[in-house]
Amino acid sequence: MHHFQTVSDIRIDTGGVVRLDAHIRGLCPNKRIAIITDKGVHGLGLIDAGLNALEEAGYDVMIFDEVTADPPEEIVLKGAKAVSAFQAGLVIGFGGGSPMDTAKVIAHLCGDNEQPLNQLYGVGQAKGPKLPLLLIPTTAGTGSEVTNVAIITTGKTAKKGVVADSLYADRVLLDAALTLGLPASITASTGIDAMVHAIEAYTSTRLKNPISDALALTALRKLRGAIVRAVQNGHEDIEARNDMLIGAMIAGQAFSNAPCAAVHALAYPLGGFFHVPHGLSNALVLTEVMTYNLPKADHWYAEIAADIGAGQTGTDLIDDMIRLKAETKVPLRLREVNIPADAIPIMADDAMTKDRLLINNPREMTLKAATAIYNAVL
Repeated sequence: MHHFQTVSDIRIDTGGVVRLDAHIRGLCPNKRIAIITDKGVHGLGLIDAGLNALEEAGYDVMIFDEVTADPPEEIVLKGAKAVSAFQAGLVIGFGGGSPMDTAKVIAHLCGDNEQPLNQLYGVGQAKGPKLPLLLIPTTAGTGSEVTNVAIITTGKTAKKGVVADSLYADRVLLDAALTLGLPASITASTGIDAMVHAIEAYTSTRLKNPISDALALTALRKLRGAIVRAVQNGHEDIEARNDMLIGAMIAGQAFSNAPCAAVHALAYPLGGFFHVPHGLSNALVLTEVMTYNLPKADHWYAEIAADIGAGQTGTDLIDDMIRLKAETKVPLRLREVNIPADAIPIMADDAMTKDRLLINNPREMTLKAATAIYNAVL
């Protein structure tokens, strides 16, 4: 038996944030809206046109812009308290993966349920109603807008996932115009992140299914065809930006149903211990994990390579990803992001605790192998 779920209302509208009042219609009966974002996105003014549209339409709006990368529990709880005090009827997550993940959890915490945050971690633990939720991505990478997953930092370095159907958004707005100003480095790392999502979904051993397979391949065709153009001419090539945004969203639909695996498990310690952005963390370990997986995943990698025009073998796909990393100029070594060799043992130990991810990997990951992969990309 196969099972597939996704967001029921997805809107693709270049320049659509200017018409944000139209895109929230039916979601906020009390006309009080909480926007969850970060100071960087807020400071760039990306939300200003949408804010004007909402205010002109008679909505009261509060902005919580204290989200940081790898959002810690205290920020999530602070945001939930503010949203509850404002009596918001709709939560809008606006930004990259961190603001959207934070908005998902805040919408749940502010719903009509009694669950504290520490009871939400794990698969299917978050239950009960949430506030209506609209997600608007400003990067093309995480796919968080269509997933039922939120990653929260607990303690100093550890990350935990909340995975539950109540985290699905009620509506998604994709506006490629919001991504035109993204720097080349962020475009590259988030774009490769989206490709990782699609590759891992296609090779996810437990829940791989025909729908996730079709979506993963579609996402990879779009992303591979657009990523270099978006990096090199990202301020003008709206078609490339749109393909990146749609590709990242489709990859999100794929991995939300056929979950990610060892690439993500080995990437999380880079963010947890050294605050390397999530997309870049995935890019750093991707091809070495793929090489490790090759004995068990070669046939799947070969199918991807043939479909996207990268060759006929699993090795061809790995070579193509190496080429894309070079052409988009993402860092290739841990030392380029200031991760020292003596951190490898603790990162490897931490990676091996990511059972939620490792259980999906086509080849069993071992501590020895994780250590070797980190050493190979040092």
